[in-house]
Amino acid sequence: MVRRVLGDAMRSLNVSEACIADMLLAVSEACSNAVRHGGPANRYEVTAAIGFGHCDVRVADNGDGPPSMPPCFPPPDTENGRGMLIMRSVVDEITFGITPGRGTTVHLRKLLAWDDEAEARPRQLAAV
Repeated sequence: MVRRVLGDAMRSLNVSEACIADMLLAVSEACSNAVRHGGPANRYEVTAAIGFGHCDVRVADNGDGPPSMPPCFPPPDTENGRGMLIMRSVVDEITFGITPGRGTTVHLRKLLAWDDEAEARPRQLAAV
């Protein structure tokens, strides 16, 4: 649901598909981490804002926060451990807000790139 709503919002503003794909990948990773590490009930909240040439997304959960950022990708045979590095590689800024006992917020920011040819194509936005 988050991917559909955010992607359609960015498409409606003529953001480039490459930029949209990067942001949706980062948001997916942040949501996956919230489900996996976010504390009891695996509940999390996503908020997004698009304006002033960038997209900001915050994913908040009840977890204790991420471990430190890994210095490099794990070996290919390792099943987990790439999420934060993937997020860092596709957005312009990533920060973690950790409040002991209250949870963790991942803040992703991406500068927007525009699709100059989008005006000429018909829009096909998904219904939610």
